[in-house]
Amino acid sequence: MARVLYLVHRIPYPPNKGDKVRSYHLLRHLAERHEVLLGTFVDDPDDLPHVPTLSRWCTEVKAVPLQPLRARMASLTGLLRGEPLTLAYYLHAEMQAWVQGLRARGGIDAVVVFSSSMVPYSEGFGVPVLVDFVDVDSAKWAEYARNRPWPLSWLYAREGRTLLAYEQAVARATTRSFLVTQQEVDLFERLAPAVAGHVQAVGNGVDAEFFAPDPTLPSPFLADELPLVFTGAMDYWPNVDAVSWFVAEMLPALRQRWPTLRFHIVGRSPTPAVKALAGPHVNVTGTVPDVRPYLQHAAAIVAPLRLARGVQNKVLEAMAMARPVVAARTCAAVLDVTPGEHLAAAEVPADYVTEVARLLSDAAAAQQMGAAARACVLQHYAWSARLGGLDPYLPPPTPHAH
Repeated sequence: MARVLYLVHRIPYPPNKGDKVRSYHLLRHLAERHEVLLGTFVDDPDDLPHVPTLSRWCTEVKAVPLQPLRARMASLTGLLRGEPLTLAYYLHAEMQAWVQGLRARGGIDAVVVFSSSMVPYSEGFGVPVLVDFVDVDSAKWAEYARNRPWPLSWLYAREGRTLLAYEQAVARATTRSFLVTQQEVDLFERLAPAVAGHVQAVGNGVDAEFFAPDPTLPSPFLADELPLVFTGAMDYWPNVDAVSWFVAEMLPALRQRWPTLRFHIVGRSPTPAVKALAGPHVNVTGTVPDVRPYLQHAAAIVAPLRLARGVQNKVLEAMAMARPVVAARTCAAVLDVTPGEHLAAAEVPADYVTEVARLLSDAAAAQQMGAAARACVLQHYAWSARLGGLDPYLPPPTPHAH
């Protein structure tokens, strides 16, 4: 049985936001084949009670509480060292001591790292190191810089430059690196040609047994309303931008035709800007115990993301629930889908209004799109098949791996 050290920047359970969905399923994938030792941070007090659950899949767990405010202050030391601020953010003496102890004990056969910020903890083991970048984070910061005023624009641009240099060094120094789509691989290789041949795509999947149509789920909506739904972590800037844009630019036109239409923003930790959207025609739920009733009973799901790239779990989950989805064209482009058949793709506000209106006007077409969406997910998006791309770079599993 191979012993794999799995390093994750945020506790991979419960899988209630995008990065945690992928890191959780990667944990499960590793644990089915190997003995897993997990090192992770807990940046949300609500997640602390879930730490014991990780012992189901791990023989050893080191979960270090991280105070975001203190970590942000510590990250500023990166300015003095010329390093990405995200590296200093996750620099923690307790995690360093635990990893040092593992190195001294020996017996680690491979290290899997989720997020480049955890790479420093992988050094010195002398074993294969696999890094799941997920996305090209440096490009994200560069994009943020173009959309924020000074001095944030300067700070984000600096983070983009220094992080790109670090990502390139990591990709070249480790055994193999992974990104969530081939488009992200192509972007990384354009930005840093030296990484060509060191990175590959390992896509996201969806748990289609959990996210499955179930009309018996109780509806969370009023009987006389026509519900549109957006799901996601609502302290994530691309999600904040998406719902703010939809409420300002698309919702008024849709409500002129459907006065009972109501937009539901479903997700944890809504920012003040998101909470300010709440009103008679916009419902901001905050954390919900189960997102599936909102998906099941929605007339349609919208994902008007302007700033996010890569595979969106929110889109796959809605598709798995056999719901019609209107998503950003950039989100549709990275999926194995045919726009118009498995989902609707849009780019500008008029596109979204047209596509949502088409689904609301034709219930049969909406139902047909939802059925095609689920069939697509079942065919292409099983987690086990998606994450199998890591297996050739890990020690072979044994019949005794749990």
